[in-house]
Amino acid sequence: MTQKVHPYIPNMVPEVQAEMLKVIGAESIMELYSCIPDELMLKEDMKIPAALTEYELRRHIEGILNKNTSTKEYLNFLGAGCWQHFIPAVCDEINQRSEFLTAYAGEPYEDHGRFQALFEYQSLVAELVDMDVVNVPTFDWGQAAATSVRMAARITGRKKVLLAKSVAPERSKIMINYGTPQLEFEFIQFDTQSGAMDLVDLKAKLTDDVAAVYFENPSYLGFIESQGPEISKLLKENGSLMVVGVDPISLGVLAPPSQYGADIVCGDLQPLGMHMNFSGGQAGFIATRDEVKFVQEYPSRLFGIVPTIKEGEYGFGDVAYERTSFALREKGKESVGTQTALWGITAGVYLALLGPDGMQEVGKTIMQNSQYAVQELNQITGVTGSRLVSPFFKEFIVDFNQTGLSVEQINQRLLEKNIFGGKDLSQEFPEFGQSALFCVTEVHMKEDIDTLIQSIKEVLTK
Repeated sequence: MTQKVHPYIPNMVPEVQAEMLKVIGAESIMELYSCIPDELMLKEDMKIPAALTEYELRRHIEGILNKNTSTKEYLNFLGAGCWQHFIPAVCDEINQRSEFLTAYAGEPYEDHGRFQALFEYQSLVAELVDMDVVNVPTFDWGQAAATSVRMAARITGRKKVLLAKSVAPERSKIMINYGTPQLEFEFIQFDTQSGAMDLVDLKAKLTDDVAAVYFENPSYLGFIESQGPEISKLLKENGSLMVVGVDPISLGVLAPPSQYGADIVCGDLQPLGMHMNFSGGQAGFIATRDEVKFVQEYPSRLFGIVPTIKEGEYGFGDVAYERTSFALREKGKESVGTQTALWGITAGVYLALLGPDGMQEVGKTIMQNSQYAVQELNQITGVTGSRLVSPFFKEFIVDFNQTGLSVEQINQRLLEKNIFGGKDLSQEFPEFGQSALFCVTEVHMKEDIDTLIQSIKEVLTK
């Protein structure tokens, strides 16, 4: 069989391969795999189809993508972990620059711009969450939360973690998977009328082996947990840490978790300048106080600013690099990657562009829009605009139990009207029956919300 030379795979020219084999003293490439037991070797033809040309491949992929219906064509009221926010054009302009887009982790002596950009991102997020130290982004909020509770376990020397039952089910699964078998997890119940954490249940489960309690504010179910100070007091008396997950775009109008006792704050950066990207474009952050016991337990990179040998000149570099898996490898606390650093730069651009006043304006707009949506939903017969009595930010549970239709039926009929409805909660939270989690942000105009209201009315009378 004639070997084809692929333009993007190095050393495929037969003469080059022969020279390389000669140098290492091997007769054939297969000899390099002689350590693999024969019973594990695939004997049959893999039936790999003929390779496509670059044009054919592009046409094939675009054909697949064109089957998708995006939020550009349909009105979208889905959230639940990936939200539709306005993306300033400058965010895409900066993160598509080749020096950011193609660079890997880099080192201080040859990647000054990238290091400074990440330092500025860390500084901006630290100011937003009112903490001192912020890491280079994790893969997503789930990993940030999982790493945060593992940090808490290492700091306290304890092995049990309590999770609010209102935490996003997908996120709690990631945390349990990431923490097992070293950590033990248990859920704390919540009040189904308000969403608030059941403090009686918390007290009963708050034993001396509890390293941390994790809850989200605003929660996955949309409500704002107002018991932060009470939860913090209970945890401090028990020697446990309070870890709070937060949607950072809410912090223009809501107090950051640090102000009601959080020891570790984590969350998702996607609302800060990142497109929804067909489920990609996720990145998480972790923030703590500037205390050695916290800093030493970060598994990921931290960038700092330091003076150079020249007076008045500063440089940017790794802080306590020896604690990372890059330095320790198999002895590292956790293995971390660097590919989400680009999203950190993007979040930094977004925060620098908006500033404190802009973040407050976005937050107010979101709350006004979501309040208007709930007000109008409450006017529909059989519909409760907000199932929970607690205040909410951009997401809220809409109760359809009195309509005689399931959320699945309602959403299917809304799709026929070019609308993505709320997320069906009947499987994740069956205690709410036929209810859906809706999301309203700054991208929703009054006419968008009015269209949703009118469409739901028509769907229910169909």
